[in-house]
Amino acid sequence: MKSVYRLCYSYLGSAADAEDATQATFMKLVDKPRTFKDHEHEKAWLLACAANVCKDELKSARRKRAGDMPADVVDPQSHAESSNVLDAVLALPEQYKDCVYLHYYEGYSASEIAQIMRTSENSVLHRLSRGRKQLKEILINERIEPNDELQGNL
Repeated sequence: MKSVYRLCYSYLGSAADAEDATQATFMKLVDKPRTFKDHEHEKAWLLACAANVCKDELKSARRKRAGDMPADVVDPQSHAESSNVLDAVLALPEQYKDCVYLHYYEGYSASEIAQIMRTSENSVLHRLSRGRKQLKEILINERIEPNDELQGNL
């Protein structure tokens, strides 16, 4: 599922790490099969699980010990998939980044995001509002033009 991979990539910033996290997410589903009400319920579970897998990876000692990639080594896949606006979204604090990403890149409503994140809809709306405000500041400071989908909301 592309949305799981995109979410993993947004957290980890590397195509290889995103592929590993995506695989780990689906392995959790294979190891302990679950029943879902519908396709949207399954997608929401996968996205929440993927976010948790990525957060665990970011906290892992292996990742903290890993060195930086030398400047002369380029990952062509990561450049093809990244955009200035997505980079700005990823620069947001985690609570805002999650809400903005799920809303604008995955198309979830505030109530659906509230269920995924196990919080209130008002909290999600507040985070979206503050996230958009911070995103606008980032885009203005870096002189990046927001894409059409975000333009009307900033």
